[in-house]
Amino acid sequence: MEWLGAGWFGTAGYDVARFVLQRGIAAVYVIAFVSSALQFPVLLGERGLLPVPRYLARVVRTPGPTLFRRHYSDDLLRAVTWTGAALGALTVLGLPQQGPVWLPMLVFLAMWLLYMSIVNVGQVFYGFGWEILLLEAGFLAAFLGNHAGPTPVITLWLIRWLVFRLEFGAGMIKMRGDRVWRDLTALYYHHETQPMPNPLSWWFHHLPKPLHRMEVLGNHFAQLVVPFLLFAPQPVATWAAAVVIVTQLWLVLSGNFAWLNALTLVLAFSAVGDVELSGILPGEAAVALQGGTPAPGLPVWFAAVVLVMGGLMVVLAWRPLKNLLSRNQAMNASFNRWRLGNAYGAFGSITRERYEVVVEGWDGLGWREYGFRGKPGDPSRMPRQWAPYHLRLDWMMWFLALGQPGMSWFGPLLGKLLEADPATLKLLRDDPFGGQAPEQVRARVFSYRYTSWREWRESGNWWVREPAGVLVAPIRRSAPGA
Repeated sequence: MEWLGAGWFGTAGYDVARFVLQRGIAAVYVIAFVSSALQFPVLLGERGLLPVPRYLARVVRTPGPTLFRRHYSDDLLRAVTWTGAALGALTVLGLPQQGPVWLPMLVFLAMWLLYMSIVNVGQVFYGFGWEILLLEAGFLAAFLGNHAGPTPVITLWLIRWLVFRLEFGAGMIKMRGDRVWRDLTALYYHHETQPMPNPLSWWFHHLPKPLHRMEVLGNHFAQLVVPFLLFAPQPVATWAAAVVIVTQLWLVLSGNFAWLNALTLVLAFSAVGDVELSGILPGEAAVALQGGTPAPGLPVWFAAVVLVMGGLMVVLAWRPLKNLLSRNQAMNASFNRWRLGNAYGAFGSITRERYEVVVEGWDGLGWREYGFRGKPGDPSRMPRQWAPYHLRLDWMMWFLALGQPGMSWFGPLLGKLLEADPATLKLLRDDPFGGQAPEQVRARVFSYRYTSWREWRESGNWWVREPAGVLVAPIRRSAPGA
């Protein structure tokens, strides 16, 4: 077999980067596939809130390729998700990477295609930026090679370009959007009004306001300046990656954003060099990192494939680059059916007040509240940590409370609750009727705010809520046979 040595195509100085990238991206795929296996049939399956068969019969063309275009069944969906999860688990263990260079490439491409099949029929429940981020990351990871050869330089640079679009795009959408990012007051509100607070969000919200302003300033530095340094020579690129990693860990501590932050910090390792990392490791670990056997090089055919892939991604880079420079910047948008070369961004605007939709049922004795797993409900319940797992229904409830159209799925959800549908009830934390069907259901809107320090000490509650209106008036269960 012919080989190409290190240089433009491959470098032996990023073994740790490849180790983290392959296993980290694969781990997120495992979470994504398991999330889909447990939630997709209920939300989008044959008897789901937005059934895929009905969607496929209605659309002329899906947003991109999917295995379900000609036929969907819940059994096929489960086969796809558990196959994808198994491939991801094997990659986390490092087994495909021990084989020939084509093996990890095919495994990652398989995960990319399987998950894309799900996303492209997922409708609003899969309309999140981290879905297309995972797809693009999985595609690029297919060209990182195996443990026997050097890491392709082109792939590393393309992953850095992905991190650049992700971070710089988020920074620009903020600066072009809400004035609270420009006057540094965004975090006066964000920890309280973010989609799904976690156990530490209450504490973050109560930090002194001068510190909140410093946080926003640090965010601007991390998203508007640091991304350029990812392309700088070492050790600057490694330190830039460290800033990205630290800021993403800060976001992990303060909120639940599915796998967005975990995947971003994994991708940032594309700029971490082995030599630079060895400088901060203990003695034996540093020696081991620098003392590996030189890689023989890349097979010529694989180098050619990487080069073609790189050319394709350069062509696809034009539209997201143009978008970054546009005053009408799109956020979390795909410009092609293969979900490559996307535009990213988050929180271009910050809501000042929090509203929640509370769903209640009536059993003849009184109205009782259904409890959701992640979104705020009972004021005395401390917010939970769910990320990197993605609670899709809870996220859609947040958008519904913001006033976004959602009756296409929310109406069917209320119908499922009236039926006491067991699969639907499994998505909830608490069914107040113990599996029995209520006589009526309704949806009310409440305003929520965090308790103050004094209110928290006196009541133990994390939230104060006040009625703000009715979203859906009481709906009565139809009589059997009606």
